[in-house]
Amino acid sequence: MARSTEQLVGRATELALLDDALHELERGRFGVVELVGEPGIGKTRLLRELGVRADRGGRLALAGSGSELERDLPFGVFVDALDEYVQGVEPRRLQVLGDDTIAMLSQVLPSLEGAEAGAGVEDERYRTNRAVRRLLEALAATKSLVLLLDDLHWADSGSIELLGSLLRRPPAGPVLLALAFRPRQVPERLSGALSRAQGTGVLTRVELGGLSAAESRELLGPDLDSPAAQTLYEESGGNPFYLQQLARSPRRPGPGSGSGDGAGISLAGVEVPRAVAAALTEELALLPGDVRRVLEGAAVAGDPFEPELAAAAAGRDEHVTVEALDELLQRDLVRQTDVPRRFRFRHPLVRRAVYEAAPGGWRLGAHERSAAALAMRGAPASARAHHVERSARHGDAGAVAVLREAGEAVVQRAPVTAARWFAAAARLLPVDASAEERGKLLSALAQAHAAAGQFQQAYDVLPEALELVPEDALGPRVTLTAACAGLENLLGLHDEAHARLMRALEGVPEDGVPAVALMRELAVDSFYRMDYGSMRDWARRAVDTARNVEDRAMRAAALGIACLGCVMDGEVAEGDAICAELAALAAELTDQELAPYIDHALDCLAATALYLDRHEEAAAVSERAISIAYATGQGLVLPVLFWTGMIRTRLGRLEDAAELLEAAVEIARLSGHAEGLAWNLFARSLTATAAGDTETALACGEESAEALHGLVQSIPAIGSGLALAAALAEVGDPRRGAEVLVTTGDGDELRRIPAAWRPGAFELLTRCHVADGDGEAARQAAARARQLALAQDLPTPAAMADRADAAVALDAGEPGRAAELALTAAAGFERAGAPVESAVARVLAGRALAAVGEKDGATAELEVAAAVFDERGATGRRDAAERELGRLGRRPHRRTRRGSGDGAGLESLTERELEVARLVVDRKTNSQIAEELFLSPKTVETHIRHLFQKLEVSSRVEVARVVERADRVAH
Repeated sequence: MARSTEQLVGRATELALLDDALHELERGRFGVVELVGEPGIGKTRLLRELGVRADRGGRLALAGSGSELERDLPFGVFVDALDEYVQGVEPRRLQVLGDDTIAMLSQVLPSLEGAEAGAGVEDERYRTNRAVRRLLEALAATKSLVLLLDDLHWADSGSIELLGSLLRRPPAGPVLLALAFRPRQVPERLSGALSRAQGTGVLTRVELGGLSAAESRELLGPDLDSPAAQTLYEESGGNPFYLQQLARSPRRPGPGSGSGDGAGISLAGVEVPRAVAAALTEELALLPGDVRRVLEGAAVAGDPFEPELAAAAAGRDEHVTVEALDELLQRDLVRQTDVPRRFRFRHPLVRRAVYEAAPGGWRLGAHERSAAALAMRGAPASARAHHVERSARHGDAGAVAVLREAGEAVVQRAPVTAARWFAAAARLLPVDASAEERGKLLSALAQAHAAAGQFQQAYDVLPEALELVPEDALGPRVTLTAACAGLENLLGLHDEAHARLMRALEGVPEDGVPAVALMRELAVDSFYRMDYGSMRDWARRAVDTARNVEDRAMRAAALGIACLGCVMDGEVAEGDAICAELAALAAELTDQELAPYIDHALDCLAATALYLDRHEEAAAVSERAISIAYATGQGLVLPVLFWTGMIRTRLGRLEDAAELLEAAVEIARLSGHAEGLAWNLFARSLTATAAGDTETALACGEESAEALHGLVQSIPAIGSGLALAAALAEVGDPRRGAEVLVTTGDGDELRRIPAAWRPGAFELLTRCHVADGDGEAARQAAARARQLALAQDLPTPAAMADRADAAVALDAGEPGRAAELALTAAAGFERAGAPVESAVARVLAGRALAAVGEKDGATAELEVAAAVFDERGATGRRDAAERELGRLGRRPHRRTRRGSGDGAGLESLTERELEVARLVVDRKTNSQIAEELFLSPKTVETHIRHLFQKLEVSSRVEVARVVERADRVAH
């Protein structure tokens, strides 16, 4: 007889890798181990051994597993791993997370009770993932954490998204993720994150093969003679599960039987050797009737399962079930878990074999009984939907209600699952269901598909929903029409979107709210098609029509698109006038009035103010938009994050911009929105370029361009091209940078690039040509920058032109003129409120002054630039400036003004550090500060550490005293 499956045989190399991972964990580092191998090869056993070794070393080891038949239960893998443990954690350990984080966790872990967390479809998955990340950090705060996640090829979509998020933005602390997959079954959405983690050295991949003949003999034990053991080894291929399953069979394969017929038996999508399948069938056939029925009930109830649910599914009473369970444990078909009254099957293949062998009609009743038992327990609809979907009859209104409720409960966190349940509910609707009911269900299904990034599926559903809306219901019809057009734009079907909107506009009165909404959508459609003149014209019509309706916030939305269209088309004066009108109107409107239109009214206002060089106004508007989004339950909306990140970058708030755009990128990844991902990746790339982080800039620029591969050319592709060209210029590939720019702009005139972006694009093109040694092309690009600057008459375009001319002059051997132009550019950028751009110009001035022998002047400019870069978090640029100083024979030194205790110390703080300090005065925790400022707790900890150093204090109480004392002096 084979030895117990608890026996671990062989695997010396694999165990050494696991020990190395645990050793790295003790250094406080995040790590990942990926175990890959065919079914039965021993992944689960190795995970269990890793857990034992972690526990033996004083670490916390928690384990969860995917389950084939329950892969639609949201976050099932993480619930299995964390819920039971979290239920027993002392409340004070979780209190540090803050109420909002606990509220989000309560949406994932049943054991937590928390207030409802208001958020929007667009960012709730991001906030959920962030909450779990913080939970892992809190659990690892006292001792390192090892999270063992098995059978991830069967994990639900929510678990896969969460795992991908943890790989991209790891917990800050000693956390080891141990992940087990079958080969070629790694979810596509996870493969990229795993590859990146392996590329950075964070992930160790362990591929498991079969045991050797000697190891197989050891596993089988001494009671089996050598010829029989050799036959079993050959039949199993060294697969431990197959080997032991064959050893259980009363009729083992004889010598030479091998696997002569070649073909296997498909079980759960896995080809299993015929002898193994036969052995399993024989094992099950030997079970007495009631024992077999209880085992089948357990297979329906779940894996793991509770005896009560297994009894309900089997239709047997508790006494019979308990007796059957004892026999099943004795036969090792099921096993106990660490959780009381919870059991697992010996192997997922055993569970699947039992489930498939049960009569199909009986399974329907078993699922129905399971759903009823869960309802009696008061289980939520999301826990019952799995069984209801498999057992409900067509026309069952109660089943439809359960599935719809379940979908609505999880759509913000697990939209793939929600879409499945909404689709099931739609299939079950009775034939006489009202058009309104069917339409609402189809709309919900489309929304879930769209939230999951399944845009084609959403687009396939929406037209049917639109047909169900009565002709006279203009409001709902316009809303769905706009949604259809939006999906068409996302799918690159811009002509179809335009035609749909035009047809809809013909069917509505020209002076009402529906007309305004459609004209706004036509303006947005023009923006995506890069027809900025049309964008401006449609927005003007929307504004004129909106003046006749009572909804002033709707007028604000139309004004927003109109002013942005103007600056994108180069009509600066008109844009300035509309911007002023909109700013006055927005100041009069309440946050509640603006809430439905923050993307058009406030985002467009902020963007326009940015390109009109009203940077502080742009910042105030964008921060208001974020505040309204959160306060009204919309969460983090991608356009809000994009423009706020761009504005913070221009203002030199680089760390804040990077933090916000990292969140935006993560949200876009979760949504599957290729254009949204491209938008925020290119913004993140530009922020990294400003900081001198060339590696991140290039990676984000390239990924942004790749995200749009195969799609019709549209405005996000322009931004991607600009960002990639800027990154290439910084990493020393100016020729390719110029090529990307010219291709993006559709020629040397860069006409495809919006007018608001074109001055900066020509300045970049100038630098690329200079670096590539093409002086004539550089002069032409600089001349075009100057022409645009004169036409737009704004500080930033003028400064861009000055900096371009300076680069050309220095290249042409005119360093004196270059220095003068570069200093003029620096002053222009300072007037515009763009400190990092100004410092870049000062570096150019320093190089020019050094070329004419003005060493002191060069040193002064470079020192000022280095100080600005240091203050603004542009460490890469600071280091480059200091290298320039080193070539001048000057040792760079950085000064930090110390706090004096009388209030003057606050002057040494950056704007963000002062914000953090004032929240410390308000007795906010790190988590609360992070939530309020949209930062990570790790970033807040860094800011507080800087506060202690600069103010020469050692506690938060002393920070509060310094701030309060300074405020008293000021007043």
